[in-house]
Amino acid sequence: MMLRVVLFVLSLASVQAATTATWEMNSYQDFLKGRFTGVSLDRDGRLTLAPKLETVFSSGQPVIWSVAQALDGSLYAGTGHRGRVYRITSSGANNLIWTADEPEVFAVAVDSGGVVYAATSPDGKVYRIEKGKAVEFFAPKSKYIWALAFAKDGSLYVGTGAPGNVYRVDKSGKSELYYETGQSHVTALALDANGNALAGTEPNGILYRISAREKAFVLYDANLPEIRSIVAMPDGTVYASALGGSIANRGGSQIAGVAAPISVTVTAPATSITVSDQAVQSGPEIKPKDTSKPAAQTALGTAQVPSPIVEIPGVEKSALYKINPDSSVETLWSSKEENVYSMLVEPSGAIVFSTDAQGRVYRLNADRKASLLVETSEGEATRLLQSQTGLLAATGDMGKLFRLATTEGTTGSYESPVHDSGTAARWGRISWRGPAGKANFSTRTGNSVRPDKTWSDWSEPLSEPKNSVIKSPNARYIQWRAELSGAGATIENVSIAYLPQNNPPVVRSITVSTQAAGASSQKQAATASTSAAYSITVTDSGESATAAGTPTQALSRGPNSQIQITWQADDPDGDRLTYALYFRGEDETQWKLLRMNMSENSLLLDGDILADGRYYFRVVASDRLSNAANVAREDEQVSSPVLIDNTPPVVTLSAPRRTGAHLELDADVVDQTSPLRRFEYSLDAGPWVPVEAADGVTDSPHEQFHISIDKLRAGEHLLVVRAYDTANNAGLAKVVIR
Repeated sequence: MMLRVVLFVLSLASVQAATTATWEMNSYQDFLKGRFTGVSLDRDGRLTLAPKLETVFSSGQPVIWSVAQALDGSLYAGTGHRGRVYRITSSGANNLIWTADEPEVFAVAVDSGGVVYAATSPDGKVYRIEKGKAVEFFAPKSKYIWALAFAKDGSLYVGTGAPGNVYRVDKSGKSELYYETGQSHVTALALDANGNALAGTEPNGILYRISAREKAFVLYDANLPEIRSIVAMPDGTVYASALGGSIANRGGSQIAGVAAPISVTVTAPATSITVSDQAVQSGPEIKPKDTSKPAAQTALGTAQVPSPIVEIPGVEKSALYKINPDSSVETLWSSKEENVYSMLVEPSGAIVFSTDAQGRVYRLNADRKASLLVETSEGEATRLLQSQTGLLAATGDMGKLFRLATTEGTTGSYESPVHDSGTAARWGRISWRGPAGKANFSTRTGNSVRPDKTWSDWSEPLSEPKNSVIKSPNARYIQWRAELSGAGATIENVSIAYLPQNNPPVVRSITVSTQAAGASSQKQAATASTSAAYSITVTDSGESATAAGTPTQALSRGPNSQIQITWQADDPDGDRLTYALYFRGEDETQWKLLRMNMSENSLLLDGDILADGRYYFRVVASDRLSNAANVAREDEQVSSPVLIDNTPPVVTLSAPRRTGAHLELDADVVDQTSPLRRFEYSLDAGPWVPVEAADGVTDSPHEQFHISIDKLRAGEHLLVVRAYDTANNAGLAKVVIR
């Protein structure tokens, strides 16, 4: 009820006008949290039909790691976890051309003559596949091969992991170690317009420009640990994507808490695998200051694919960078929720990139506004390729190859995130903006956080953008689904009105105390518990401020004193509260109103307004100021019994009985209101000496006391006695002894 509040008149005759709340989805970020099937989302928060998604190839394998295109338009796809390479023709026909001995084919490349090269892992090797036969072309003695890239002269650059090196292999198969990065893995490769090799690395997220053997320049040192993909433009501009959830900035002690043994994620332009490492670097900063020195290589274990990226909630997980020819760097896009797996640049200059969020594909225009093109509904979109027949997206979870058509699909649907109303709610209308007849909405509700079989079924379709009443059952959670159809179908500004169940306020405690008259109200509130000889507090659980149950507490009143009643209450909905205060005596049956319609949580009473006796106080809290009368709620609390006692005990002394140096005296003490608690005497203004009642316990309003004094000196003496009741009223008497 602290949400944006509007007045909404429900159409049902049995429902009165009430204050309601609205759940609105208006922005790009609002809609991005939902599920898209054949629906796109532009940066202005509009849902439209997405480009038609055509399945070009289904490998039957868990993931397609890499895709390359030959000059004739044929596509070659490398898969995991059975290490296969497939050929897909421009007509859509496909066939298996090779099965590797290794389980993963992380990179595939095709030379100018149409010969296919496939890199396998672990124990990485590069194979040359021609006319259905594969021969070993290059074995770098590295654990992994993540990337392949051909130069214009036909030489092949190979990026490896464990160690992270770049090798150059000429057409004849002669190889050389081209550059040692000192990193664990070279995860991405590209060639720029000048023939320089661009290498992205992990775990320090460094992008190198390698101009000659063992000669490199760091183009960019990213905050994220892995450079995922690289695109070099003719004008010298370089685009790069990075990911990793900022793991490189975590201290060793923090990393150790993630898993044991520690899992480090290493990825490539079309890969995502986890390698176990028992001796990961630790310390406040993993990234070395001097990247010119090779880093110590770790002992890597067996690959497990595909892997989840190590995630840290609330920090940047991935980003797109633009490195300009003058070496200035711009961050074009970043996300705390999604990892970027692949990217390409269209002729228009727009950047298309794919992520691991249900295999989404985005377009980032020159104005840096991202729009969601399509969601493949696969676990991840691992690779993008601009083919001769259109934009292709390879996926993991199920290894498929999709084509994004240039035309829109005819139908699509969008499923919203689940909305929590905070409590059971009565639903009103759902409204949206869009052309009539182009969208139908359905809703479902439930009382579990995630939709399951306990939720209601999807409702019948609602088609009126401004007058659709939700028929789903009252519940705490709600979700809507929109079905779009036909050219020009658009949805934006979706709003649901609802009336949350009004929760009652809670009176937490009542405190009754006394204080001197004339104190400021601010001081009264601050010192209420210390300003009186006694006070009593009762809480909503029935617990008093004392440890011995809930006893009657006595209040004594001095001259001009006041009685202060203070209470604490709150409302779970944040509603404004109003209070009423009542009292009644112990022998009375009806509550008497002291004050009502109070916004304050305390009241001062004149100390003489209540005669001696036992009283109860009742506080009633109501949220009617924030709710309609028919749904307003109340709560009340009754104090423990409070004994008000202003009358001191009456002390009657017997005649003193003196025998030599021995004195005896009896006292009869009576209190009209409360039990006695203490009796004592003072001889000749000396120290007070306590005396217990004749029956052994001083605990009733009427007690007998016996005073016996030995070794009394000769002469006249003054004996003063005093008795206290539970309200701390003192009754005194004296006698002169001769």
